[in-house]
Amino acid sequence: MTGSVLLPVQTASRDDAVLQALVDFVTGEALNPGDRLPTERLLAEHLKVSRTTVREALTRWQELGLVERRQGSGTYLKAVVTRNMLHMPLTLPSGNDFNSLMHTLEIRRGLEAEAAVLCAERANDADLALIEHKLIVMEEAFHVRHGMSADEDWDFHLAVFRTSGNPLFEQIIAAMYEMFHRFWEHPLGVRDFGHASFPYHRTLFNAIAARDPVAARAEALKLIATVEDDLRRGAANLKKQNKSRAAE
Repeated sequence: MTGSVLLPVQTASRDDAVLQALVDFVTGEALNPGDRLPTERLLAEHLKVSRTTVREALTRWQELGLVERRQGSGTYLKAVVTRNMLHMPLTLPSGNDFNSLMHTLEIRRGLEAEAAVLCAERANDADLALIEHKLIVMEEAFHVRHGMSADEDWDFHLAVFRTSGNPLFEQIIAAMYEMFHRFWEHPLGVRDFGHASFPYHRTLFNAIAARDPVAARAEALKLIATVEDDLRRGAANLKKQNKSRAAE
């Protein structure tokens, strides 16, 4: 650390004060996305709070997509942090029922479609090369692991969100990461869940590469429609199973 000072917290609202102190530190040190933050122990010592309090504050930042924790490496800044930024926590249902998944999918439909439009309008050659690389990695994983490519699929979509030029897309999507991944981890009994969406990743990229926002939106909506179809198919299967159990 340079000459910036982390002052002890002197307030009843310690959680908010810790977050504000971290903001002051990040801005004072002129840290940029990609820079590593001090360790939790060092932050706790300077702020005169417990490491648990610091950990909880960093967890809030992680949920907002502001930092990334890398096991064995540390905590890294992911987005620009300023004193006047607003925290927008999301409350998501923790269940894996059909309605909860559909509510999340409805939000994703709007995010995916608008991000695709902006991406098609704003992507430069370097952006397109990165998105295509993520697509190729996803396609290879899909074929090698027989459709099990959730992580690579996520990386592809993140590349589109980042290229949109609006950091809120990535922050909101990151906060919803856990719920989105339940589509693939617990797909309501649908063994081939997500397989129908696979070809639309390529057509979505083709529309973005052609700088065609109308086509990009259409392909993004087609992709999400296949996921909705899978969810409805899974819900119908579970309903049928429940009826069979009740009849026994």
